Amino acid sequence: MRINKYIALCGAASRRKADELIEAGKISVNGVRVTEPGMDIDEEHDEVTLKGKLLRPQEEKVYYMLNKPVGVISSAKADHGETTVLDLIDDSTHRLYPVGRLDKDSEGLIFVTNDGDFAYTLTHPRFNKGKRYLALLSGEVDEKDLKKLTKGVMLDDRLASANFVRLDKLIKGNSRVEIVISEGRNRQIRRMCEIIGHPVISLKRIEEAGITLGDLKSGSYRSLTAKEVRQCMSQAPEKKTSDQKSRLKHPALKAGAPGKGTKQASKKTKKVASKVDNKK
Repeated sequence: MRINKYIALCGAASRRKADELIEAGKISVNGVRVTEPGMDIDEEHDEVTLKGKLLRPQEEKVYYMLNKPVGVISSAKADHGETTVLDLIDDSTHRLYPVGRLDKDSEGLIFVTNDGDFAYTLTHPRFNKGKRYLALLSGEVDEKDLKKLTKGVMLDDRLASANFVRLDKLIKGNSRVEIVISEGRNRQIRRMCEIIGHPVISLKRIEEAGITLGDLKSGSYRSLTAKEVRQCMSQAPEKKTSDQKSRLKHPALKAGAPGKGTKQASKKTKKVASKVDNKK
């Protein structure tokens, strides 16, 4: 088995992060430091350690979908006392981490898991997992503005474009726009909209990998169903569906209903979320 996959199975990091740990010399096999991410190991007999700590595969994998409120950071740890997505999930048994990122000023769907392979499939560019957002933009956008987003703008000397864009509705002189992207570049939608002259007022992720946020309340979470996990783990690149194409003609946006087992945050968590709201 590839060593980065083994590290992911242990829940220590995603495959991509595991490669970084290996290259940084923080991983050892049978007491010998390794620096080659492509190394194969015998998971039955080899001992793999991270900074001297023995890694063992986790038997139980858990998968949560959280509706992240504004003001909460999508990180496993807070450097300056911020509320993290993990603070909103009542699970102290598993070593969890968020999948991808959703900036502090944005809200909506984010997955949390202890499965490195799950995180890898959702975040690696080659799997082309689409993420759908509702963005309230300053001012009234027109067709030219929307075409600029799909054609692409330059971010950090590299073209960034949306897979799909449409005007949802006008709200008091501002524009609510539906945007689908498959990249995960830092604050990508905010930066793209800034470039076309319509800064983002608010941003909400409502769908990822075909899984919709539905009516899950802000600050609440639920476990993914087995079917949803399989859908996320599908390694076939996503293609634009007929439903996505039809949205160009039919502006109504219908979000799917959540799966079973929707959970409200614990009382302790609700207090944390309330503090976040009071800071807004």
